[in-house]
Amino acid sequence: MGVSRLMDLLDDSREVIRNDGLLLLQQLTKSNAAIQKIVAFENAFERLLDIITEEGNSDGGIVVEDCLLLLQNLLKYNNSNQNFFKEGSYIQRMKPWFEVGDDNSGWSAQKVTNLHLMLQLVRVLVSPGNPPGATSSCQKFMYQCGLLQQLCIILMATGVPADILTETINTVSEVIRGSQVNQDYFASVNAPSNPPRPAIVVLLMSMVNERQPFVLRCAVLYCFQCFLYKNQKGQGEIVATLLPSTIDATSLSAGQLLCGGLFSTDSLSNWCAAVALAHALLENSTQKEQLLRVQLATSIGNPPVSLLQQCTNILAQGDKIDRRGSKVQTRVGLLMLLCTWLTNCPIAVTHFLHNAANVPFLTAQISENLGEEEQLVQGLCAMLLGICIYYNDNSLENNTKEKLKQLIEKRIGKEIFTEKLGFITKHEFYSKAAQKPQPSFSSPDHMMFDHEFTKLVKELEAVIIKAIYKSSEEDKKEEEVKKSLEQHDNIISHYKTVIREQDIQLENLKQTVSSLQAKNEQFQTTVTQQLAQIQQHKDQYNLLKVQLGKDSQHHNAHNSNAQMNGFQSEEVSQLKEEIEEMKKQHELLQVELSENNVLIENLKHSQAGDQTEQITAGSEQVTELQKEIETIKSQLHVQSTEINRLQAERMDLVQQIEANTTVTASDASTTAASKNSDYEEKMASLLQELSSLKDELKALSEEKSSLKRELDSAHSTAAILQDEKHKLLQEVAESKKEQDDLLILLADQDQKILGLKNKLKELGEQVEDEDDLESGDAGDEDDLDDEDSRDDDM
Repeated sequence: MGVSRLMDLLDDSREVIRNDGLLLLQQLTKSNAAIQKIVAFENAFERLLDIITEEGNSDGGIVVEDCLLLLQNLLKYNNSNQNFFKEGSYIQRMKPWFEVGDDNSGWSAQKVTNLHLMLQLVRVLVSPGNPPGATSSCQKFMYQCGLLQQLCIILMATGVPADILTETINTVSEVIRGSQVNQDYFASVNAPSNPPRPAIVVLLMSMVNERQPFVLRCAVLYCFQCFLYKNQKGQGEIVATLLPSTIDATSLSAGQLLCGGLFSTDSLSNWCAAVALAHALLENSTQKEQLLRVQLATSIGNPPVSLLQQCTNILAQGDKIDRRGSKVQTRVGLLMLLCTWLTNCPIAVTHFLHNAANVPFLTAQISENLGEEEQLVQGLCAMLLGICIYYNDNSLENNTKEKLKQLIEKRIGKEIFTEKLGFITKHEFYSKAAQKPQPSFSSPDHMMFDHEFTKLVKELEAVIIKAIYKSSEEDKKEEEVKKSLEQHDNIISHYKTVIREQDIQLENLKQTVSSLQAKNEQFQTTVTQQLAQIQQHKDQYNLLKVQLGKDSQHHNAHNSNAQMNGFQSEEVSQLKEEIEEMKKQHELLQVELSENNVLIENLKHSQAGDQTEQITAGSEQVTELQKEIETIKSQLHVQSTEINRLQAERMDLVQQIEANTTVTASDASTTAASKNSDYEEKMASLLQELSSLKDELKALSEEKSSLKRELDSAHSTAAILQDEKHKLLQEVAESKKEQDDLLILLADQDQKILGLKNKLKELGEQVEDEDDLESGDAGDEDDLDDEDSRDDDM
């Protein structure tokens, strides 16, 4: 718990305690990964960033510097803490650090120190030495939160101190290195000039300017290298500025600056421009071929020469190089450019060998005994000559692989050539350059090797030595192996095409299956909807039944209040209710009959393509069921006719009773005695008619119960047919599956037959033509189609 209690000191209200706690934590976290992790998980990032914000970010005092030093201890060489810092969204809290404002006149020493540490902290998160995945994710966050944009503003601002500008360039370099999105954004940044120029052009102007500080020029070179690192789009844009069709004479381009620096009188500019141009060609054969088109105007009246030819001319003319003040550094830069250019580009090798003076110059340089200073140039000349041998396509008769190897053996000697080639990797400047991508040299004279070129030397040294000692027979065998590999590649490409076609067919089959599944789901949905409708109709029937019961109660209550009309009117009301109920039941029976008809029709359609015997049996059952239903319909028709007649009689009775009731109420005082006898006679006749109606209703109810039983039997028959339909569908699915398996077997058999036919043809045997086989197959298919049509008719 000791570290946890020390972390509490950062929240102490007494500044002296807090500041001493910062100093103590700095000492504890130096080179101790365990304590670094504990401090980080004790919420150190949140607390330190809060302190930096409270103290005024870059304008703060010594406390901000202590917090930044502690953050560096926690993050440097500690991948877990870096991941925790990124996932905690602390990167976006770094953006306000670099909002320095427009007033850059007052840069105090403490502010310069704070900004320098802040930039270094950003570089810790995107260092090329970190795991690639962690670096790329941090680069992505820095672009999304606007940190990269803020750094570019400082990069193009005026009045920024030189050391801050240099460190900002190095920071931007590593933020964009290998990140396509960040590189594209950097390519779009323009300097605030009139007219506005791209930031890349402005930086290159500083790189080729010998008046600029050495560290600043190295930083610009590193920025340009990071911009082109794994960025084929950026490489193409740089090379395009050199091509004749895209040159704009009115504006200064990156390509013009590089050519100007390549042939200037400043050896450092020569070296930087050569290395920068080499990075535009790294692992990009297309741009190597495009650069062969670049033409340079040497002087008035002389024809233009290619860029490749001009580079070799400067190398070959040693006396002119001395007059221009260029030293070993210039020749090393040009040789590195040529080695990068010719590597893995046979066309460039052919162009280089086409100049008859190049090979004698290289052999003369390698064979001479020069001082230690020139040994590096000799080693690079040996490397260039070895590249011309290894990547030679033998298109020039005078400079084939074999002739160049014979020339080395006669003029130089294989052992001496190997020894001179080994001078490169033994040089101390080579070891320093191979350590990290950023060019860091103590003085301009030590600037000899580029980091990416050291990788190229390590890759090519062994293969060049092997190519020098390889005999002509081994070369022929190697060529044969290459040809066989090409044939193998052709076969693989053929199979890739076949597989691609099969993938397309498979995708089509998947779409067909998906459509069939969709149709199946649609059918299931339709069935579900129909079942829901049936249930809804049942619910409506039950609801109507309940409502009818309530209506009958209401009518009974009304009739009880109207007992003055006599017992006869009550009987008539009951008769009315019973007739209404019979009518509802009649309608319900008709609905059920219609549903049965639909179900039977569906069963008939679904069973149309099944086996013949089962269809015949099902058809007979359906026919019998239809006959029964027709009988039920006729009985229901008779019943409905009888119900209509009873309704008409009931209406007449109601009218008569109402008329009798009205007459009785109006003339009760005068004609009671005379009308009473007539009224009783009519009521007696009505009672007789009611009793007869009750008998008829009883008979109808019995007929209804018999109809219900017949309908139940129809339902059971329909259920049996439904089960039979499901069984038939399962059998059809199984038969389809068997047919698919047979089709697959037939396809395999066809492939085997085709292979056997080809073998027979090769052996000179007569084989039937495919037209005959196709005609036979067509006949078989016609037979199958006839059978399918007969099945459909069934």
